[in-house]
Order: sequence, then structure tokens, then C-alpha cells
Amino acid sequence: MQNIDWTYKHYSELTTSELYDLLWLRSKVFVVEQNCVYLDNDYKDQNCYHLLGTIDNVLVAYVRILPPGLSYDEASIGRVVTNPDFRRKGFGLDLMKLAIEKTVNQFKIKSIRISAQCYLINFYSSLGFFTSGEEYLEDNIPHIEMILQL
Repeated sequence: MQNIDWTYKHYSELTTSELYDLLWLRSKVFVVEQNCVYLDNDYKDQNCYHLLGTIDNVLVAYVRILPPGLSYDEASIGRVVTNPDFRRKGFGLDLMKLAIEKTVNQFKIKSIRISAQCYLINFYSSLGFFTSGEEYLEDNIPHIEMILQL
């Protein structure tokens, strides 16, 4: 298995190449692959930390980490994505474990809230998240809020 090089930065520290790569991957998966026309750029990125995993300078996995109060009262992890060319290799699990660790260390918090696509409930449950509230549609895709109590 290939090793990922992890980079963790605030938006203000991202290089233009890193920003381009993460926006490209988010568009490739969330807009094109999921056939979901929506505006990914939501003016939250500038207040977030970004965790990028690369192999040989190719972006393989990515999340943004949102501070408490930006989307929810709790800190949040969002835009969780694995490059389609690198799926089924465990990178998504590694990404989320590291994202949880970074979120806890960054904000010294006791819980993390996410908006999960419903088909990923078992994945997030395996990391300790539990569902909260009712299922809802976001951009025509079933989602549910999930919480990790630390």
C-alpha cells in the first residue's frame, strides 16, 4: 500500500496549487460524479483548516475542518472526499481518523457534528459517530446529521 503525505493548513496558508487541487477534486466528485449541480464555494473555506493527502503530488484524499459556530455549534468535518482513482484502499478511513484528531487538537472540543450522506452511515458509525435527527435532502442527496462525542 502506498503511503500518503498529509498536509494540514489553514486556508490562508494554502498554496494556489493546493487550493486548485482541492477545488478540482471536490468538483470532480461532488458535482460531476454525483451529478449534483450546486455551488461548492460557500465562503466557509476561508475560515477552515484543510487536510490534504497526496501520493506523488496527486491529491488522494481531502477534508475541510470547520471551527465551532461556522456550520454548527460544534466543530465539524466536511467535504470528505477520496479521489475515485484511489478508492477501496483504506485512505478514507485514514483521512477521517486523522481529521478527528486534528479537529480535537485544533479546537479542544468534546464533540464533532457532521452532515453525512446516508449511504455512509455505517462508515461514520465505525468511527464512533451516531445519527442525530431526521434524514433530509441536501442537493437531492439523502443526508443525516451525525455526532461524535469525545
